[in-house]
Amino acid sequence: MAVLVVGGAGYIGSHTARVLQRKGYDVIVYDNLSTGHRKLAEGCELVVGDIADSAKLASVLSRCDAVMHFAAHAYVGESVSNPRKYFRNNVTSAVALLDAVIDSKIRKFIFSSTCAVYGNPAKVPITEDNPRQPVNPYGATKLAFELALEAYSRAYGLRYVSFRYFNAAGADESGTIGEMHEPETHLIPLIFQAVQGKRAALEIFGDDYPTPDGTCIRDYIHVNDLADAHVMGLEYLAKGESVAVNLGTGKGYSVHEVVSTVEHVTGHKVPTQITPRRAGDPAELVADPAFAGRRLNWKARRSLNEIIETAWKWAQREKVSPRD
Repeated sequence: MAVLVVGGAGYIGSHTARVLQRKGYDVIVYDNLSTGHRKLAEGCELVVGDIADSAKLASVLSRCDAVMHFAAHAYVGESVSNPRKYFRNNVTSAVALLDAVIDSKIRKFIFSSTCAVYGNPAKVPITEDNPRQPVNPYGATKLAFELALEAYSRAYGLRYVSFRYFNAAGADESGTIGEMHEPETHLIPLIFQAVQGKRAALEIFGDDYPTPDGTCIRDYIHVNDLADAHVMGLEYLAKGESVAVNLGTGKGYSVHEVVSTVEHVTGHKVPTQITPRRAGDPAELVADPAFAGRRLNWKARRSLNEIIETAWKWAQREKVSPRD
């Protein structure tokens, strides 16, 4: 089976492409390289193009059997200050991609969604029946595309899996690919930057939340556990059904707990600085992954220690500019 990995030169897309190859799938990466990196797509056929380019997409889709869509802008803060950018790419251009898929023979589609579709959850751990009430434009654009998938499925026979990620982290165990964001906003790489002296200290946004140590709690999931779920999602689509599922571990860690684990793994003290809360940050976001286990037979296997060990291996190896 040939799989088109749209946004496959980005963080989660590149790891998924590697896992697909290991499982024997033919992989074509489609990416405009605006935030992706050519080096993360090494070993795969790379087609440089935009998801709004219907003609280029059509020629590539003719060679594929399924599509995985990772090509979204994903900075919550930026989505608040520049919603135009987010609705244009994550909705308008993404629907153009969806139209191109419908115009092809392909009827298997996997979408990289997010727990941000839930907003401030009604209950924690978060189950799939929580109301979808996003509190920022990023989450709203992901929800809009989920709704498009639901409508296209009913009208055109498209079968889809929407994966609602919690906090992706870690790197491939080989150490050859990992996180390359610019700017970097993810907690663990930011901690490493503080350890390596690339920033004076790790900013901790608020220590007065209603949590045991006052800092936010999040569900950190290894990027290769996410990638494994995408392979299982393809197998699930062979049944001819559609589904939306959470991808998380079911275990939350506070910022202080993550810092402590990094110190244990690396042997380095992490300089920290407490700063005011960020607007819109929920105190706790933790998945209930049971539904993914029942539907896909999937479960996160890697621990927080393994997440940090693989990410640290990548951080030490990666010495070149993030834009290379």
